[in-house]
This record gives sequence, structure tokens and C-alpha cells, in this order.
Amino acid sequence: MALTAANVRVAVTGSCNIAPLGTTLPVDATTALAAAFKDVGYVSEDGVTQSISTDQSDIKAWQNGDVVRKIQTSHEVTYQFTMIETNGETAQIYYADPDATDTEVKITAAQTSHNVWAIEIKDGTEVSRIVLPDAQVTERGDMVFKTDEAVGYDITLTAYPDATGTKAYIYSA
Repeated sequence: MALTAANVRVAVTGSCNIAPLGTTLPVDATTALAAAFKDVGYVSEDGVTQSISTDQSDIKAWQNGDVVRKIQTSHEVTYQFTMIETNGETAQIYYADPDATDTEVKITAAQTSHNVWAIEIKDGTEVSRIVLPDAQVTERGDMVFKTDEAVGYDITLTAYPDATGTKAYIYSA
């Protein structure tokens, strides 16, 4: 295999965009997003972390107890990032308050909504887009209020399968 430095990618910048469930999904890395998508603003310098996890169950032979097969029992795809702009949109996402504004948030036991997400990654002229056709905020990190760092809204999105069984579409250009 050839070593090609031009194929090394760095996520220099990008955006995280949310839209209501059912919004027309982008089908490539460069076509403009549908008008329903809203950019959540600045994300912390840690960027976006993708995780794919599976659980498996061992099938053991009766004769000698050897593992002879593994069966996948679960599969999960998540994306974690910290929004660092404080505005109505980030408050609605983090607090699951659809009526949150820049000046008022209500903390209740409401469950977070399912949405479409498009995560865009840019490295000069190289672009990638991760599209989550159905995702939900399933974890919220602690908020820290202190003098030497931005207030952050740490969220983890869980991607659920669409009608084709796809949890995430990744496009590059």
C-alpha cells in the first residue's frame, strides 16, 4: 500500500446542524442543507467524537466448552460534542425544552426529542458530512460555571436506524 500524505484528514472546522424528524436528508457532502436545518453554533475545541459499540454473546460447545461462535446482541452508534454558545437553540436541545429562549429555560423531566442531524467536517477543500436520519440526545454532561472556561452543553446523540436499517450516512467530497 502506498503512503499518501494527501489522504490524511484533519477535522479543522465544521458545524453541527439539527432539523425536525422527517426533514429531507442530504445525499452527498456538498449540496446545501434543507432550510429546516439550524446550525447549533460553536462547538468546543474537543470537536465531535464518534463511537460505535457492540455487545456479543459467546456460543460454547458442549463437548469442550470452546467458544465456537459469537452472536452480536447489540449495536450502538453515538456522537458526542459540547456546544459552547448559549442561545435558545442550545437550550432547547440540552434541556429538552421546546420553548426555551435566550432568556428563559424550564427544566422539567421531559424526554429529549428525535431529530435529524448533519455534522459537517472541513479540511481546506476536503469536506465530509455525517447524516443521522433519526437521533436523540441520550446523555447530557455536567455543566461547569467557572471563570476560565466557556459554559458548555455536553451532549451525546444516539443514532437510530431508518427504514433501511442505516444509523448514519457518511459522505465525502
